[in-house]
Amino acid sequence: MIKFNIRGENIEVTDALRDYVEERISNLEKYFNDGHEMTAHVSLKTYKDGSAKIEVTIPAKRLTLRAEDKSRDLYGSIDAVQEKLARQIRKYKTRINAKGNGNLPEIEEFADLQEEIQAAYAETKVVRTKHVDLKPMHVEEAVLQMEMSGHDFFLFTDGDTNTPSVVYKREDGQVGILETK
Repeated sequence: MIKFNIRGENIEVTDALRDYVEERISNLEKYFNDGHEMTAHVSLKTYKDGSAKIEVTIPAKRLTLRAEDKSRDLYGSIDAVQEKLARQIRKYKTRINAKGNGNLPEIEEFADLQEEIQAAYAETKVVRTKHVDLKPMHVEEAVLQMEMSGHDFFLFTDGDTNTPSVVYKREDGQVGILETK
């Protein structure tokens, strides 16, 4: 069962909008075994240019599902986010079942998706392995290295914390950082 925590920024969350979000995201319950409770954190936001953004985060036992979409059609974005989350679930389930080598944890709350698993796994192939040296550097230098390499991300050791980190380009053109604990 999925519980909902829906909040709006620059938008009133009407009953109709709340019902639509709950109906679409609740469709994901078919991927989970009965009795597992989750909370879907839903954030709706509108902008001055008329576009709207929806973000959904669903923390599960060993996996956090997250998707977002921004467009001028809020209801279309809700549908797109539901599809993205369903793809994430199928992809993850595919990996843990197809590999069968214990490298990925079992997620017992996923229901059986055997046909989709086989089809998705047939499409996924690792085509290249690259080894990198994690050189200690400051975030600013890592951003510069990312831009010089032409990639959307750069893996490095943070010189301040001495932990592996990743800088990445966000869809909005800004830079984000992923830090390890």
